[in-house]
Amino acid sequence: MKRLIERLTKVAKRAGTAARVPETKVAAELRALRARVPQLTGSLVASADGLLIAQDLPEAVEPTGMAAVTATGLSLAHRIAQTAHGGAFHEVVIRGVDGYVVIYAAGPTASLTVLAEPTVNVGRLHLESRPVARAIAAHLTGTRRT
Repeated sequence: MKRLIERLTKVAKRAGTAARVPETKVAAELRALRARVPQLTGSLVASADGLLIAQDLPEAVEPTGMAAVTATGLSLAHRIAQTAHGGAFHEVVIRGVDGYVVIYAAGPTASLTVLAEPTVNVGRLHLESRPVARAIAAHLTGTRRT
């Protein structure tokens, strides 16, 4: 039991300093995405359990609440994909009267959510966002992108 506590403590200590590097890189990915897609109004990265990792949202959107709602949507989308086809979830597109919300899987433990104006070219949005979701997954897991 003592070894388990020591191991968990060591992981927690390392996570405190190591977590800042991925968050900085993830935030940079979000800013670059917004620069490439002019109709993008905001984005965020949340863990699968609804914790905010990074955000580039307009002031009107509360980041921690949006992260929690995103995690709920992600969980539901995973379940629907699993039930319908037995496969993994990749993305879900929500089209509302005032624009789009698209949630992309960013590896097994996180998601990328993008908000866009109703005039956005959805194909372009996917073309730009999918690689960003993969890059974010790589940053969060510490693996290299290919």
